[in-house]
Amino acid sequence: MATLEIRDLHVSVVTEDGPKEILRGVDLTIASGETHAIMGPNGSGKSTLAYSLAGHPKYVVTSGTVTLDGEDVLAMTVDERARAGVFLAMQYPVEVPGVSTSNFLRTAATAVRGEAPPIRTWVKEVKQSMLDLEIDPVFSERSVNEGFSGGEKKRHEILQMALLKPKIAVLDETDSGLDVDALRIVSDGVNRFKEQSAAAGEGVGVLLITHYTRILRYIKPDHVHVFVSGRVVESGGPELADELESTGYVRFTGVGAGAAS
Repeated sequence: MATLEIRDLHVSVVTEDGPKEILRGVDLTIASGETHAIMGPNGSGKSTLAYSLAGHPKYVVTSGTVTLDGEDVLAMTVDERARAGVFLAMQYPVEVPGVSTSNFLRTAATAVRGEAPPIRTWVKEVKQSMLDLEIDPVFSERSVNEGFSGGEKKRHEILQMALLKPKIAVLDETDSGLDVDALRIVSDGVNRFKEQSAAAGEGVGVLLITHYTRILRYIKPDHVHVFVSGRVVESGGPELADELESTGYVRFTGVGAGAAS
């Protein structure tokens, strides 16, 4: 069992005009087995939160704490956070020319697990995970994300999650750019991993960042948080997402009256 605790987190980014504060006191607790959905308008800081948790150097934590089972996450390097069990599925997965997907996955799994997985069991594990996500086996020998469609890149992110088995999975707009079929496949992949981790007595905690409620029809959240101007302004259950679908963010921003964008 694991618990990620975020307390009064303030984060800035350096711009040409100097530091600009993006996160303004985020408080959030994510425990094993829980799914938290963060919803908010464009520019509210949702992705900044995701990248700050992963340790992106562009984002500077100016105050606050982030702990995983009492350990100081902010004191960890990016690779140490991954080994501790923090995983980020990126909104815009990068291409890595010259590095095959199979080598990338095995190297990542070796780094996170602390030892190379046995070849025979590893090959079986990868094949099954790719089959579950409807990924063509030929992708194993292609360079990471190079020439992949948007849906293929997102499925590859979920493939990484399934193989690396994190304690806390941060999914940054994993639904963006997906058609109906790809959304179903990706969502099924997340739900499958949640079920497998629960059956193993571990239970992954999921932080799902999204603009839209459509993915929440497949991945059911336990908690929904409205994120505006760099902080959580309201929390509730799934019914809060239904409200946002109907009325947008006007109650929280005072701007506009349309649905979420």
